[in-house]
Parts: sequence; structure tokens; C-alpha cells
Amino acid sequence: MTKIRLSRFGSKGNPHYRIVVVDSRTKRDGGYIERIGYYDPRKTTKDWLKLDQERLQYWLGVGAQPTDTVKKLIKQA
Repeated sequence: MTKIRLSRFGSKGNPHYRIVVVDSRTKRDGGYIERIGYYDPRKTTKDWLKLDQERLQYWLGVGAQPTDTVKKLIKQA
């Protein structure tokens, strides 16, 4: 099954997340199929959330399942 979920990066105490499409069996920070956006939970910049809507719609159409957190972010975008 394909999932759309967050992958953490950034230094300790300064998390940033990539919104990625992955096989559901991979680790949180393992390899991913495609990166479709990013999210900064601390909102330190104007672009704290960015999603490629075209690719998001493609992956949702193919059957990828977003996690609960990603669902909330999609609504905000």
C-alpha cells in the first residue's frame, strides 16, 4: 500500500518535515518514491507549508492513503 506521510529532517530541536509518498512498509525516514511538499511546524518562514497540488491529486487518484496529520495539512493548504 502506498501512503502519503511526513518524513522528519532538520537538526535536534528544529524539526522540519518533508511530505512524501512511500510504501507503507518503509521506515519513517527511509527511502521514498516522491517528495510532494514540506512542512515547518514552527512556522519560522512565510512558506511554512507547501504542497504540489497536481502531484498530490495524482497520488490520491492512484490510491495513496494520507496519514491523519497529512490530511489536516491538506485542508490547511
